[in-house]
Amino acid sequence: MKTTQNYSRIIAGTMTWGNWGRGLSESEIIKLMQHCLTVGVTTFDHADIYGGYTNEAMFGAAFANSGISRKDMQLITKCGIQHVCEARSNKIGHYEYSKEYIINSVNQSLKNLKTDYIDFLLLHRPSPLMHPLEVSEAIYQLKKEGKIIDFGVSNFSPSQIQMIETAVPVLGNQVEFSLTQNRVMYDGTFDDCITNKRMAMAWSSLGSYFKEKNEKTTRIKEALEGLTKKYNATEDQLLLAWVLKHPAVVFPVIGTANPDRITAAINALEINLELEDWFVLLEASQGHSVP
Repeated sequence: MKTTQNYSRIIAGTMTWGNWGRGLSESEIIKLMQHCLTVGVTTFDHADIYGGYTNEAMFGAAFANSGISRKDMQLITKCGIQHVCEARSNKIGHYEYSKEYIINSVNQSLKNLKTDYIDFLLLHRPSPLMHPLEVSEAIYQLKKEGKIIDFGVSNFSPSQIQMIETAVPVLGNQVEFSLTQNRVMYDGTFDDCITNKRMAMAWSSLGSYFKEKNEKTTRIKEALEGLTKKYNATEDQLLLAWVLKHPAVVFPVIGTANPDRITAAINALEINLELEDWFVLLEASQGHSVP
């Protein structure tokens, strides 16, 4: 991993903290931030579109009144998705990666988050119209001005990263990865992270296990029953332990705003799934044994 910052292995995802989820008050956000830092979750994941372009400002206002030192946390944010909502006059959802837009988006994020710099800026989703030189001009200017430290992408394929890297280094890729959705193990995405020492981050790291009841989640539940006793762990901890065992050294982004579940996620770092137990869960997810 060739990032320049020390990110916490468990990352707090803030997408559901605002009006896309829990609708936390400022005092509740401050309390949750302090809890995260106390248990060792020092990295917070944002995107400009979260909450319909409102979450960053909500978090920033809480941070400004929290008494927390900026040096004690790392902030990730993303740009590029043009969301259709009240805050924007967009007629249709699309992507924008012009030099001017990337720079303006970062400047707005800095203002919203009440900070002088972003630790990790990610391009949120690949656009068919993105050009590496246009992107690189924005990134190098922002780095020169000290407004961003690390630069990466989210939801990009290895070939898309290769294209961007013709003009600027890509230090990380945040992708969907869980026991229930693990195609990035097979499509070259994690191979690329290992080969190029890219930081691999996983959004939706618990997958659909707690959201859906179907044949797959039923098989996984049956497989977890014996393992929860064996490892003295909860289901969500074992799902995270499965993700954490991958050699890409995955950094799960957890979406919960529940302090107890955040603490449980940190404790999952102590679980070392035995090799065959890891494959027991994989088989349960796939519904068949490995070839």
